[in-house]
Amino acid sequence: MGPLNFLPALVLSMCCHVQFTLAWTVNNFLMTGPKAFLTYASSVQLGAQSGIQECKHQFAWERWNCPENTLQLSTHNGLRSATRETSFVHAISAAGVMYTLTKNCSMGDFDNCGCDDSRIGQTGGRGWIWGGCSDNVAFGEKISKQFVDALEGGHDSRASVNLHNNEAGRLAIKATMRKACKCHGVSGSCSIQTCWMQLADFREVGSYLKMKHEQAKKLEMDKKPARAGNSADNRGAIAHTFRSIARTELIYLEDSPNYCVKNLSLGYQGMEGRECLKGSKSTGHREKKSCRRLCSECGLRVVEKRIEVVSSCNCKFHWCCTVKCDKCMQVVTKYYCARRDGGRKPQNKTRRRHRERRQ
Repeated sequence: MGPLNFLPALVLSMCCHVQFTLAWTVNNFLMTGPKAFLTYASSVQLGAQSGIQECKHQFAWERWNCPENTLQLSTHNGLRSATRETSFVHAISAAGVMYTLTKNCSMGDFDNCGCDDSRIGQTGGRGWIWGGCSDNVAFGEKISKQFVDALEGGHDSRASVNLHNNEAGRLAIKATMRKACKCHGVSGSCSIQTCWMQLADFREVGSYLKMKHEQAKKLEMDKKPARAGNSADNRGAIAHTFRSIARTELIYLEDSPNYCVKNLSLGYQGMEGRECLKGSKSTGHREKKSCRRLCSECGLRVVEKRIEVVSSCNCKFHWCCTVKCDKCMQVVTKYYCARRDGGRKPQNKTRRRHRERRQ
């Protein structure tokens, strides 16, 4: 399923589980679903898309690069993993939906929602008062929770972990908000300021959650679904385990697989053939080490390829109002991971460690 097909499916999957955890059909939802949810559906879709795009940006030069097969949030098929990486998927997806709903609310796109004016006129601190148009994160949080969290219908540890990571994603929106102010006074003296809270750029939210992903904590608990006879005991055990975990932290249950090697059953293509960056002054710290991380540390070598790329150039503005460009061809150097001489496959270090333990 391509990314364009995935997004509507994600939104419809969310919509179809809003009131019940049964697998409703789309037609059933359109006929019986609350009208308000249909109003928000396009914003949910855009939010889910922004979450996916941010995931791909944050992990573009990592071994796990946010492949499409990991982006299905529902656990109803029983096949969902609960790794460090899927914790990020849940968090960034919930954050993306909340972010877009909040933004659209503040812009007046919804009849029943607008700026958060609950503190207007109140003194915020020395020399400033609350005013302006604060982004209504309470609204975005509420609707996002109704859409995204409705996908988790179970009471087992896996569902609880996913719900926790959803909330951590929404809290990331609040944690990255910033105060904006405007000066007032005679001749620009700025004797008093009015201030409001506004959303940060979503890239900042993504970087914040990427840091949380790197610091994610593993939980040791029963991952089997709760049985009908002991569901209360199971919920009690889950609540006890979560007591020491901050709501802002990402958590996971299972170790990540070895992304170096291809695993078709899990949908991972391995590192052979992956592009990496080398020697570019404009790249960041993680990108500069991508060839070592993706290739060398996975038992592969780095190969250099020169590729012809066609791009627009010599663009000129013509009155009125078009821009015309030439097509220019340039040769660029790119780097890829490839098998070492002799054709050996990259080593599965995880399996090798298991063999060493048995000896």
